[in-house]
Amino acid sequence: MRRHPVIWSLIAAYLLLVGLWSAAATPIALVAAGLAVIVAAIPGPALLAIAAIVWLRHRPATKTATA
Repeated sequence: MRRHPVIWSLIAAYLLLVGLWSAAATPIALVAAGLAVIVAAIPGPALLAIAAIVWLRHRPATKTATA
């Protein structure tokens, strides 16, 4: 009895995905952990001030009323 090659290739793709997922996700998790450490090191009021400055510099332009 002949097995379908599509089934075997799907099984191989599944095993590669499951086996490589942790190795592929590790750098993303490390970057997220590093960002969390950096954000945790900055005091809350400083973060609020930085956010306010960034918002004021990049706020959308208001349209002036024309009569």
